[in-house]
Amino acid sequence: MTTPGTLHRPPRRPGLILGLLALSQVGVAWLWWTYGWRIGVPAMLATHLLVVWATLYPRATLFCPALSCLPTDERVVWLTIDDGPSGDTPAMLDLLDRHGAKATFFLVGERALAQPHRVQAIRDRGHGIGNHSASHPDTRFWRLGPGALEDEISRSQSLLTAITGQTPRWFRSVVGMTNPFVGLSLKRHGLARVAWNARGFDGVDCKPEQVLARITRDIAPGAIVLLHEGAAHGHNVAILAQLLAWLDAQGYRTVLPEAAAAHDGLGITA
Repeated sequence: MTTPGTLHRPPRRPGLILGLLALSQVGVAWLWWTYGWRIGVPAMLATHLLVVWATLYPRATLFCPALSCLPTDERVVWLTIDDGPSGDTPAMLDLLDRHGAKATFFLVGERALAQPHRVQAIRDRGHGIGNHSASHPDTRFWRLGPGALEDEISRSQSLLTAITGQTPRWFRSVVGMTNPFVGLSLKRHGLARVAWNARGFDGVDCKPEQVLARITRDIAPGAIVLLHEGAAHGHNVAILAQLLAWLDAQGYRTVLPEAAAAHDGLGITA
């Protein structure tokens, strides 16, 4: 086990990175003015490419912290399931119960409002609930401004809190994309961002065997596994069933950060 440390890390100074980004463009303008376009253009491209990379790469931490794995040498994983609640939720809950497994469901606020009984079932059966935006704007989340991001995050936070009586503490960016303004809302609501280091691309058309192969090649102690529910291909329940069977066969168990803090010494605040 690694040394203890708090894993729930909301952004502390999100405004600082915005100031630094603005300052970088002042520096680019100065380079252009002083040395001409041959220096100014490469400098502008470098700073813009850095922003694009930090926005699109799910594990990037330039704009705000992201938890991508649990600091442990034990054979444990954190299962995270995005995009619910959905028609898959009851079957997934039954599967998790049969395997004695726990997961965190990153829920979409408007979908939760339409199916509060499924959200309450997740809570009542001992699983975690995280914030995954209010409307899941997957094609434009990366480019939302601070006002639109605050609306997405705060509405989902309010809806999930009202339904469960518990305030979510974890946030999963839509499609994993995190622009410079996300940290402002995460700090305001005390949310820590969760990324992943094992995924099978099960949110798009797929075959369960292919998804399982992609996920398991990245499974290691402390892995955070990204799964989905309710995808149009209809395989999400089968994928979870195969993954749980594989984890059992390999001697892995699932943990929630909140429980791990009390029982495993992972250094995660409850």
